[in-house]
Amino acid sequence: MSAPVEIIGSFADESGCAGCVEKLRSAKPIAMRVFSPIPSHHIEHAIGKPKSPVRAFVLTGGILGVISALALTIGTSWEWNLVVGGKPIVSWPPFIVIIFELMVLFGGISAVLSFLFNARVPAFEIDARYSSRFSEDRFGVVVRCEEGDGTRFESILRDAGAEEVGREAA
Repeated sequence: MSAPVEIIGSFADESGCAGCVEKLRSAKPIAMRVFSPIPSHHIEHAIGKPKSPVRAFVLTGGILGVISALALTIGTSWEWNLVVGGKPIVSWPPFIVIIFELMVLFGGISAVLSFLFNARVPAFEIDARYSSRFSEDRFGVVVRCEEGDGTRFESILRDAGAEEVGREAA
């Protein structure tokens, strides 16, 4: 068994990078990582990235906000039994505003926290294969493969239009 190597390719345009990623996925490398200077839906589709889980966290936060608001308002009403105008102790109309506000608050907080968690922000370590060019005007593809497959992956990168192709030990 040969040692793994990493093939690094640099692309000038988004479509060339996305096309290369699709070809590389079918070639099945050990691992692949893509760097992009801009958010790109073409590259996300090429990678096969699933939809963001943030929406599930927001829904969960909203539901927790509703439950918290119900517990707060009903618990407070039962603790201080204050009959106003002959209405029941637990009266829904004044609770609706509090329920809505806590639902929005908890949903918003969970959205921000889940975004930061899923985006891995802040990043304390920068990937060793990252180049500052990939934040300026170039797209980068890093392919990890067995040393024997290195030539095949280099040719896939070159055929897809990579400007530069380099090899490093993994």
